[in-house]
Amino acid sequence: MSDRRYVGLSWADRIFNGVARLLTGAGVSLYGSRNLAVRGRKSGEWRIVPVNLLDVGGVSFLVAPRGETQWVRNIRAAGGGELRLGRHSQPFRAVELSDPDKPPVLRAYLARWRFEVARFFEGLGAVPSDEELRRVAGRYPVFRIETTPVSGSPRP
Repeated sequence: MSDRRYVGLSWADRIFNGVARLLTGAGVSLYGSRNLAVRGRKSGEWRIVPVNLLDVGGVSFLVAPRGETQWVRNIRAAGGGELRLGRHSQPFRAVELSDPDKPPVLRAYLARWRFEVARFFEGLGAVPSDEELRRVAGRYPVFRIETTPVSGSPRP
């Protein structure tokens, strides 16, 4: 069973995300950042948000530490999107993980970005147990990213 939750952006988050989006758009990856572009589920227009792209054993994942965000809802509806860095764009298909499959990914995500996202993982210790991660897994949507080769030049 999923614990639906959403943590809104603070003013500081909005500033940080704006700077991250601009830098990532200019081709500067901040500790693995990418701009996630996904079509809006109602408008069909591209929505762009900076995300932390996680690599675990050669497999890429997106984790939503703030829960049921708009990008999560849009990616569920669209089934995929694009990961952008500068002028380069990588189309992908997103496969949402079930709660029992999330603990190793959540552990790796926290190990890499705890300094940035710990406040969204309230109640978890510095090194959470498998039991703790299973208990909270439903609060954090996780998507496995399946990329497809891109032919031709980068997008305009």
